[in-house]
Amino acid sequence: MKFLSRRFMICLLGIAAFCLPAFADGSHDRTQFGRDVFVGADEQVSEVTCFGCSVHVRGHVDGDVTTFGGAIVVEQFGEVGGDTTSFGGDVRLDKDANVQSITVFGGRVRRDPQASVQGDVTTFTGSYWLFLIFGLPLLILGAFIALIVWFIRRLTRPPMPVAA
Repeated sequence: MKFLSRRFMICLLGIAAFCLPAFADGSHDRTQFGRDVFVGADEQVSEVTCFGCSVHVRGHVDGDVTTFGGAIVVEQFGEVGGDTTSFGGDVRLDKDANVQSITVFGGRVRRDPQASVQGDVTTFTGSYWLFLIFGLPLLILGAFIALIVWFIRRLTRPPMPVAA
């Protein structure tokens, strides 16, 4: 029991050590899981990453905005200085929005004619791109693990008695 408690404390300290940079005063990054991120009109943020949620930008993001399974909305006078990337979600640019570049996998780009994109706009519409990017590697990994399990079972099988 004492060994289990010591292992638990070591894991807890390790997790705390990795989480401390997220609470540093100089960090202006925003990362969320399952909860939408809102960048206000008077805010300036370094990077925004969102898993299973959406990002709404009214202010200025110096770097990249990335969502996995959520939309990105750059509202009027909102700015993104880096890449705007969405996996499995849409990107919408309102009037007078300004972004560097857009990449969308499995979603669509909705852009007001007065919105500004400095670089490239790349879209891979359709859900097959998501399967190709995420599903196919997982399928290959699963097949590889199944092959290893089959091979180990075959090697550890007891010998069959021979009938005389």
